[in-house]
Amino acid sequence: MASKVYFTDFRTPYGGLSMPEKLKKLCKKAGIENIDFNNQFVAIKMHFGEPGNISYLRPNYAKAVADLVKELGGKPFLTDCNTLYVGRRKHALEHIDAAYENGFNPFTTGCHVIIADGLKGADEAYVPVKNGELVKEAKIGRAIMDADIFISLTHFKGHEMAGFGGALKNIGMGGGSRAGKMEMHNDGKPAVNPKLCVGCGRCVNICAHGAPSITDKKATIDTSKCLGCGRCLANCPMDAIQTVYDAAPDNLNKRMAEYSMAICQDRPCFHISLIVDVSPFCDCHAENDAPIIPNLGMLASFDPVALDQACVDLVNATQPFENSVLGANMAKDPEGCKGHDHFHNTSPNSHWEMCLEHAQKIGLGTREYELIKMK
Repeated sequence: MASKVYFTDFRTPYGGLSMPEKLKKLCKKAGIENIDFNNQFVAIKMHFGEPGNISYLRPNYAKAVADLVKELGGKPFLTDCNTLYVGRRKHALEHIDAAYENGFNPFTTGCHVIIADGLKGADEAYVPVKNGELVKEAKIGRAIMDADIFISLTHFKGHEMAGFGGALKNIGMGGGSRAGKMEMHNDGKPAVNPKLCVGCGRCVNICAHGAPSITDKKATIDTSKCLGCGRCLANCPMDAIQTVYDAAPDNLNKRMAEYSMAICQDRPCFHISLIVDVSPFCDCHAENDAPIIPNLGMLASFDPVALDQACVDLVNATQPFENSVLGANMAKDPEGCKGHDHFHNTSPNSHWEMCLEHAQKIGLGTREYELIKMK
């Protein structure tokens, strides 16, 4: 049975609704008022953007959603989990600084920012995954799981590994703790960069299984003893312990779908995606390239799988910008870029369909949808 996905474009005639007001109207049209928000904690999961990148969603959109939640009696907070890679969002203090720097603070959004997996990315809940094939127990940022209601607010864009960054990536990859992200990217085993390691021994002290050891003032990790909990990664002061990105793209996408299931199962959820400033790569970069297509609109649904599929179809039906990565790839290799798979043509090694196929298979949602347009 097809899921309903609601859509509105970015047209705001003179004297009409503002864009945040239009977003609130879309959410109401999509049925968000059917959720009982009264005195419920509401996690609004979004990406605050790596400082230097300016294609992330503006805080005005977050405020519109937070204000609507409060109008309906809920207690909203904006949230994300710490990053696996080294950047400005690898622990909660820098992460909150980055969020504030990019405009996400209680004064601009009307609610607080809470980093879901805590100070060092190790505050996590272990969540059994319904119908999980690759992940039996997901490691999710605890504040996300402590919330009574979950809302995803997604900047729909390209992504160099997943093909595109939509609702499922925002939920699954974004909601995983640092150890959870490591599990999605590989088999959950960290490695030590000897050039950065100073042999301080914190990894040895934090590990309950004796996996790390120090030899000649450098740490090594015995992967046969490692359980992939990520504690050493979170506690290394030199960022010398890193994940190895060795997962096949198909497994990465499947795990992302299963992490999304862990977060969304058994509680009210609502999903919003904005096809705006569609950069070719993730907002995790400290820069952003030119958009690959024009701005299209805002979408909302109770089904994150249908929502992602609708966004994909709208993007693929749109003529790309010539002055973009996508436009350049298509001009350089017109034979190799036949068809309208803008995500594969942007990142040829990605296999974005696998995430949607697997999410549908495990019962998270359906790729069949009815697009309902709102003026």
